[in-house]
Amino acid sequence: MKDAPHSHELAPDDFIRLKVKAELRKRLRGVRRTTPAEACAERSRAIVARLLAHEAIASAKAVALFWPIEARHEVDLRPLDATLRARGVALAYPAIDPESGDMTFRLVSDPAAMDEAGYGFSEPAAGSKEATALDVIVVPAIGADPTGHRIGYGAGYYDRTIPKFSPPATTIIVAYDWQLLAEVPHTTHDVRCHWVVTDARVLDAR
Repeated sequence: MKDAPHSHELAPDDFIRLKVKAELRKRLRGVRRTTPAEACAERSRAIVARLLAHEAIASAKAVALFWPIEARHEVDLRPLDATLRARGVALAYPAIDPESGDMTFRLVSDPAAMDEAGYGFSEPAAGSKEATALDVIVVPAIGADPTGHRIGYGAGYYDRTIPKFSPPATTIIVAYDWQLLAEVPHTTHDVRCHWVVTDARVLDAR
């Protein structure tokens, strides 16, 4: 499995940023884990409402979402899936190749057919068709800043996969408003996203 860049591949400043980012990740994960589930659900509903009103989502024909890891109190986008699916939007979800560790987005016609494949989240079936073009990629985050940088789980899956679709795809980070930071330490390997949507605001990071 591919991991985030090794320390010997980083410039000294990047190594420091990576260490700070790891500490922030640890703290934010702890806060999110202890946040009441109903509070997360309420914030998720507000995030979905803001996404549905977003210009990029409103005009999209193909969108990549992510299925929430409920035990980690991730943003729940399942109501967004249902609404977009009813509109006829093609929906894709991340899938990780067990051999190469590469992440792709695969089209999902029935969310109930997805299953946990060893990485902690529900994935499309192995035989699902791979998405070749996307209009929007909705990106999970443990933390984010107004410039479109984010803290993920540290494996670098999205940072390696997003450039295959964006441009032209619009990238939108979703996070609870308390996960918004003044600045996220970032290295040369980190991909910057176009928008940040929380339960309280929509930030244009372009």
